[in-house]
Amino acid sequence: MKRIVNTGVAIVLGLISVSGHAVELMHWERLPLPVPLVVGHERVMFLDEDVRVGLPNALAGKLRVQSTGTTLYLLASEAIAPSRLQLQSVATGQVILLDIAASPGDRALEPVRIIRSDPNQATDKSPASAPSATPTPVALTRYAAQSLYAPLRTLEALPGLRRVPLRLTGELPTLLPTENVASTPIAAWRLGDYWVTAVKLRNRGTNRVLLDPRRLQARLFAATFQHANLGSAGSAEDTSVAYLITRGSGLERVVLLAPVSTGDEDNEG
Repeated sequence: MKRIVNTGVAIVLGLISVSGHAVELMHWERLPLPVPLVVGHERVMFLDEDVRVGLPNALAGKLRVQSTGTTLYLLASEAIAPSRLQLQSVATGQVILLDIAASPGDRALEPVRIIRSDPNQATDKSPASAPSATPTPVALTRYAAQSLYAPLRTLEALPGLRRVPLRLTGELPTLLPTENVASTPIAAWRLGDYWVTAVKLRNRGTNRVLLDPRRLQARLFAATFQHANLGSAGSAEDTSVAYLITRGSGLERVVLLAPVSTGDEDNEG
């Protein structure tokens, strides 16, 4: 099956704790960011732009670095003394510095999202008059996640946003066809030309499922998972939510729908 998901854009939520899971938010302000690693456990890093990774020769064979556009996957195979990585923006050439160190441990650390502070933001503007620097897809994803998981008193107002009716009901068997996962839309919101649809994901199998946006079969602008993986069916971790961003229309226009059988095949011959 042809993969048609747009993996060039990845949007992630801020720090939202759900059943012990979270995305750690880090702000780049020209100071190296400390990123600890656990030997043998992959740590995922989300950025708002495509980057190249500068890896010191001393880390060859010790640290595996994989990149899918705006997402990095770091895996240390042995203990690593404090070392510095350079992340260079493909678009602007600007650099973000990471101070990594790997030590033994039993549990993987939560994913990290890096936000670059805008160096060109005027300092003479008051917070009330300064325009928001948060991209619409990011704001939509954050709002959807807060609506489903955070207390209502913490829900941030988003001018112009409105909840829209779901035009897809029931399961979407073609959304993650390579995984034994039930996918069911549960809510949708719109802001301007962007839609976000929250889709509940439930593992139906006994194996843990790694949630990879590249496996989504839909023409998406961006995708974010509440958790990095799903536990086995029946466990407390077997359910999560995907936040699917579309532009110009809702999810019903971009998801691949299962073909409807007309019964002609049974009548042939």
